[in-house]
Amino acid sequence: MVGQPRGIDHLVVTVRDLDAAGAFYESLGFTVGARNRHPWGTANRIVQFDGSFIELITVGEGAAIAPHGERTFSFGAFVRDSLARGEGLTMLVLESRDAPGDALDFAASGIGDFETFFFERHARRPDGAETTVAFTLAFARDDRAPQCGFFVCQQHFPENFWNPAFQRHANGARGVAAAVMTADNPTDHHIFLSAFTGQRDLHATSLGVSAELPRGRLDILSTDAFRSLYGAAGAVEEEVFVAYGIAVDDLAVVAERLARAGIAARMIGPRLVVAAEDAYGVTIAFETAARGGGKT
Repeated sequence: MVGQPRGIDHLVVTVRDLDAAGAFYESLGFTVGARNRHPWGTANRIVQFDGSFIELITVGEGAAIAPHGERTFSFGAFVRDSLARGEGLTMLVLESRDAPGDALDFAASGIGDFETFFFERHARRPDGAETTVAFTLAFARDDRAPQCGFFVCQQHFPENFWNPAFQRHANGARGVAAAVMTADNPTDHHIFLSAFTGQRDLHATSLGVSAELPRGRLDILSTDAFRSLYGAAGAVEEEVFVAYGIAVDDLAVVAERLARAGIAARMIGPRLVVAAEDAYGVTIAFETAARGGGKT
């Protein structure tokens, strides 16, 4: 079924120390939500924007994580196994209005034949009152990038999740502008990329392949292109997520904020970049809002 392209819903960043990571993101100028716990034992803290968010996640104490099944994708097991390899961006999540329908589309396209997964958890409003949020997930798989997680997320009580009070950030962040993945040959992923995002009009250059989405974009770059565009030094893994972009109002405001916090950053082309080794395993690139990100 050919539908509309899917925008970025959120990014999943695995960390060992959730509260330390939350404090670091606060020092970057983000408003970071309180700790939440999933029924199976992973715990998260969320940086929310208008229509997208970053999920900082770890495996909590006493976690009871189910294994992967023949047609079941275990979110908790993927987080646990990713964290065993190291911290960083491990999952890209797109928005969904019909997760069961998307699961059927993924199966028909040959990018995953997984059952959908429903769960709910408690959450707190800005005034401290408790509420409930619920989601249905539909998973996809890129066989050429097994360390990358891909799924879509349908929200059942969006009015309980999205809140402008959580979306105001001292650094002027507006939203997720991009997720960045490296590959030996980026064009090898174009069939998966198109099927997963629903974007048929991909942009290919000598640097890689990009999908412009209703909210943000997905860039698959060669390692040389990633080094050039994001200033990465040393060895760069392939077929993994390596960076994400955040759209902001004013890069000068971000630069001043980072300098006050003692966080190293440098301008590389149009981006203000914090290196992965200083940011829990993922390169963070701030770019002006005109380049993308935020709700459209």
